[in-house]
Amino acid sequence: MSRYRKVDTRIWNDSKFRDLTDDAKLVFFMLLTHPGMTSLGAMRASVAGLAEELGWEAEAFRKAFGQVIAKGMAEHDGKACLVALPNFQKYNSPESPNVVKAWAGALDLLPECELKTLVVARSAAFAKGMSEGFAKALPEAFAKGMPYQEQEQEQEQEQDKNSNPNGLLVDSEAADLASRKPKSVRTDCPHQEIIAAYHELLPMCPAIRDWTPARQTHLRARWNEDPKRQSLGYWRKFFAYIAQSDFLTGKANAGHGRSKAFIASLDWLVKAENFTKIREGRYHEQVAA
Repeated sequence: MSRYRKVDTRIWNDSKFRDLTDDAKLVFFMLLTHPGMTSLGAMRASVAGLAEELGWEAEAFRKAFGQVIAKGMAEHDGKACLVALPNFQKYNSPESPNVVKAWAGALDLLPECELKTLVVARSAAFAKGMSEGFAKALPEAFAKGMPYQEQEQEQEQEQDKNSNPNGLLVDSEAADLASRKPKSVRTDCPHQEIIAAYHELLPMCPAIRDWTPARQTHLRARWNEDPKRQSLGYWRKFFAYIAQSDFLTGKANAGHGRSKAFIASLDWLVKAENFTKIREGRYHEQVAA
C-alpha cells in the first residue's frame, strides 16, 4: 500500500463534491487517504470503526458517509465490511507493471462479496486500458475476471450449465441475485447514471455526447425487459464484463472486412440483438464472429 495518494485539485470544481456537506467531504478525504486503502481502491472497514477513528458518533458518520455513497463517490458492502472508491485508480493509476503484479497481495486483504467482484473487474479493465505491459502484468485472478471461491464457482456452474453454457459472468450473478430475497427496484430508467457508469468502466469506448430519444428507447427497453436489470449494480457488472472483451473495446486486430478495430458504443451495446449476443458471450472469443 502506497503512503501517497493523488488528489486532483479539480475536485473543487466537481458538482458532486461541492454538494457534499463539510462532514461528508471530510469522510471522503478520510477514505481516500486512509492507511488501509489498497492500491485497488478498496479496503476492509466498518462504519463503526471508521467513525471511532474520527472520534465521531456512529450515526453522524453514517449520515455523512451516506452522502458520499449516494453521489457514487464510494461503494459499501456493510455485511462484508468492504469500502471501495470507484474512481481511485483514475487518479492513482499504477506507476509500473510491477505495481499491477502486486495487486494479488491487495486482493487477499479484501473480503469475498459482490463488491469485491466489481473491484476486480474494474481494476482489470483499467490495466487493460493502459499499455500492453500493464495488461500482461495482471495477476491470474484479475486476468480471468472474478475471484469467486471454489465452492461458489461449482454451485454457479451447476445451476447455469443448462441455461447458460457460455458461463457468462453477468448472467450467473444475476441468477444469484434473483435467488435471494427480493429487493425494491427502480422502475424509471436512470439514463444519466448508466451513462456515467459506462464512461467510468469503459473509458476506451466512444463518449456519449447526445443521448437522443432513439437511443433512450433502446436503453429503456433493456432496463424494462427484466427486473434483474433494474439496478445500477447490474449495469456496472455488465460494463465490467464488456471491458474484458478485446473485440468490443477495440483491442482486436482489424480484419473481416474492417479497415480498423471495432469499438462498441453505448447505443450499439443496448440494441436488442447486440445486447443478447453480448450476454451469450459471443464477443469474448479471441476472434470475433
